[in-house]
Amino acid sequence: MEHDEKALNGTIVPDEPAQPRKPHDYASGPAMHTVDDPAGEGHMWSGMWPAAAEASGDESAGTALAPRAPANAPREPSETATEPESGIIIVTGSNGRIGDAVMRRFAGRFPVVVGFDRKAATPPPPGCVYVPVEITSDDSVRQGLAAIRDHHGPHVAAVVHLAAYYDFFGRPSPLYEEITVRGTGRLLSGLRELGFSVEQFAFSSTMLVHKPAEPGQFITEDWPLGPTWAYPASKVKTEEVIRSGRGEIPAVLWRISGVYDDGCHSIPLANQIQRIYERDFTSRLYSGSTAHGSSFMHMDDLVDAIERTVERRAALPPEAAILLGEPEALSYDELQHTIARLIHGESWETIEIPGQLAAVSKAGAWALDHVPGQEAFIKPWMIDRANDHYALDVTRARTLLGWEPRRSLRETLPKMIAALKADPLGWYRENDLEPPAGLRERAGQGAEAAPRER
Repeated sequence: MEHDEKALNGTIVPDEPAQPRKPHDYASGPAMHTVDDPAGEGHMWSGMWPAAAEASGDESAGTALAPRAPANAPREPSETATEPESGIIIVTGSNGRIGDAVMRRFAGRFPVVVGFDRKAATPPPPGCVYVPVEITSDDSVRQGLAAIRDHHGPHVAAVVHLAAYYDFFGRPSPLYEEITVRGTGRLLSGLRELGFSVEQFAFSSTMLVHKPAEPGQFITEDWPLGPTWAYPASKVKTEEVIRSGRGEIPAVLWRISGVYDDGCHSIPLANQIQRIYERDFTSRLYSGSTAHGSSFMHMDDLVDAIERTVERRAALPPEAAILLGEPEALSYDELQHTIARLIHGESWETIEIPGQLAAVSKAGAWALDHVPGQEAFIKPWMIDRANDHYALDVTRARTLLGWEPRRSLRETLPKMIAALKADPLGWYRENDLEPPAGLRERAGQGAEAAPRER
């Protein structure tokens, strides 16, 4: 890979003798073990769910939560809003929805914002550059970092590491190891070996690294670790890679809830909305307690938290795990009723399938997933996760970052459904869903027409 303007796919910012706040001597850090490139092509996924020290604590412990600031409340002035910062911002997984939003948020605040992803987008946002990098390749990672150093110098204000592998198959995949775990190790090794001075390395982990709670309990960063499937298990391993391989680089581990926006763009929420919109019979069944739920967070709140993390990098501990999400976890039952009322103007009773019938539920999920011509969202492995409950205590984020969510899923659901009704086909496309048969005809007759129950 040649490090020229075409390779960087953006405007080259001349080298500047920027002085880092706290230079780090990488030679004093521990050596990072790296591995050879894997065969085949990896997949870099910019997370929608959207994942420290050894976790331990009292599972029954909970904390009183302060009221959430309203979404329209004035923002606290940032520490750096009046003058530009020094140093480079590197965003991995930059072509994803979150990565792109993060780059745009920092553009103009720093001399250059660099996006790492498998395929560089054209053109980059103003004030940003893209560097195509295959994170499963030692050579590609080193070449990408060398391009940054050669054109912009070695001072990195923050690495916002969003790139990871994710799927809904539920089973282990070698891509979790090659992309999420070893890819992070490659990145840390390259930063150290090429002599970068890094003020902060921030990694997008997940709240799912923690053991599930029960309704009424709020998970803290000291809650026991207990990932229940392959995706969060890969995040636990990656957190350990960062802990052992960061050397003198300060690290932040964001343990992020599910992420949505006004158009939805959340895989589980979009599929739940789809089932109710289409009156699919499976939308009335649930293989667990409908009183359980999971924390979510608006993407704008996540970007706010990322911004505040970078702004306060000099004041944060050398290593900090921080939970990010809405403290309130809407129950599955409330989601069902709310979505149904917004779409159909009616309530939506959901039948709980007893745990004793889990084997039958799994068999049904397997059968639906093997119907020719369609792929069911609900997989057999999800049956075992139906009772998982994640409500968060975000006291640490409030204390260290001055952050708490200013939006809520309950307040955003009407916007999601309004977008669906206004343009059903467009909403399905935006959320990567297969529209039901006849939707094009119905859309031509009236945007709010919804399918009959089937």
